[in-house]
Amino acid sequence: MPLRRITTLALALSATAATLTALPGAAAARTPDPLRWKPCAEEQQEPAETAKDVNDSRDSRDSRDSRDSRDSRDSKGAKEPELPPLECATLDVPLDHADPGGRRIEIAVSRLASEKPERRRGVLLTNPGGPGISGLGYPAVLAASGLPQEVRDAYDLIGFDPRGVGRSTPVSCGLTQEQQGRGNFPAWANTPDDVVREARRARQIAERCAASPSAPLLPHIGTADVARDMDHIRAALGEERVSYLGASYGTQLGTAYASLFPRRGDRIVLDSNLGPGGYDHRAMRLFARGLEDRFPDFAAYVAAHPEYGLGTTPRQVRATYQELARRLEREPVQGWDGTAFRGITFDRLYADANMPELAEIWQALDTGGPVPEQPPFPGVEPFMSARFAVICGDSPWPRTIREYQRDVRADSRRYPLLGGSTANIGPCAYWPRSWVKEPVRVDDQGPSNVLLVQNERDPGTPLAGAKALRRAFGDRAVLVTAGQGGHGVYPFGVNGCANDAVTTYLTTGQRPARDLACAAEPAE
Repeated sequence: MPLRRITTLALALSATAATLTALPGAAAARTPDPLRWKPCAEEQQEPAETAKDVNDSRDSRDSRDSRDSRDSRDSKGAKEPELPPLECATLDVPLDHADPGGRRIEIAVSRLASEKPERRRGVLLTNPGGPGISGLGYPAVLAASGLPQEVRDAYDLIGFDPRGVGRSTPVSCGLTQEQQGRGNFPAWANTPDDVVREARRARQIAERCAASPSAPLLPHIGTADVARDMDHIRAALGEERVSYLGASYGTQLGTAYASLFPRRGDRIVLDSNLGPGGYDHRAMRLFARGLEDRFPDFAAYVAAHPEYGLGTTPRQVRATYQELARRLEREPVQGWDGTAFRGITFDRLYADANMPELAEIWQALDTGGPVPEQPPFPGVEPFMSARFAVICGDSPWPRTIREYQRDVRADSRRYPLLGGSTANIGPCAYWPRSWVKEPVRVDDQGPSNVLLVQNERDPGTPLAGAKALRRAFGDRAVLVTAGQGGHGVYPFGVNGCANDAVTTYLTTGQRPARDLACAAEPAE
């Protein structure tokens, strides 16, 4: 899916988080050698092809967002800002942190150094989301997308590709084109038999991963493993403590780091939050809740534009959605079935700027006109492979078909826009048991240094997850909510109140004294 602006890209850098897994505590290891920086190759610092967090949702053709975020002009015709050049380095870490003397793998790291040494206070480790997407170019995206200069002056911005992704020992399950085409969300289930059919596909994917050449790596690329890599990066940078800015799945990484290494975190900012369980079975089902939260914004937009012919009231627009989805289930149009239609609706509602394009797609599917072109999405196979390895290995998922049939029945009623898909069975039900870890425990033990920031109507990481994470952190955290829709707040969103709260914390260490609700602010 084409995105037109770096701003939209970063908004998109999203969502899906994964569960916090792993061994309690951190294994002792040798002190890493200092990083040896050199200019990044041009392709290293480009934003990830999967940037949007092609995350959690969609049919593969619906998960291409970030790719065109580098178009030369935004929707107003303004010249796209240049990405600043980055420095790159590699770091050796243990494949298995419980066996620090065993096999080692490479982690790719990037840096955008502060140009004001007298104002520099440390490093700001960053992650854009995922799981399964590159973070190497993210410091440049942040800088080009309006990260305040005082933040850039105060920190060296550090990016990295999580293990199993991009240039950090990538994994592949060797998924077939058909399996790749299934995308991230299971097919919509109308009946118990639909769950049985999806179970066969899910099992085949899990078995293919278990038989792949990457199988020895797959049990070791979970969230807790990456959090331990983050601490190796901290040590290699020569820092006693590290600040952190993570979005979407990046909030799970930040939560894991703050829980495993509570005294090594400085100022922790988590934007667009998963719950304390990360990207677990509950989070997958919550995507349907997220679409219910967000859909009224789109319904109001479409109702205010009768030229689309999709309804003149929000109720009519919702009815059009349901009717179109049922029609496409019976008879796909131009390759679009009901699951793909639901998926692209979820996907495009990550950002307000996508609403006109989404309305045009609906209109074309409704009238039989040509659907706006969806460019091919490169890199979908390694993205999906890494994503499955993280979410399936981070925490136990239900393993019986009956449980998923029950969930589909419940969520189809509770969340009729998307629940019949997100509650359906996936490969995690068949993931090898020996590869599955226990989630990292999140509690209130540790310094009060976490700032959560969250849109109220976020489809990818619903507000319910942020509130649950806030409760789990207790007095360690403060929650700032923005009365906006969409995925991603800082620094790409329009809510000045929420953005200012984050900038103030990163630059001065001052958080709001208590949870803060920021009123909606109009887009400029």
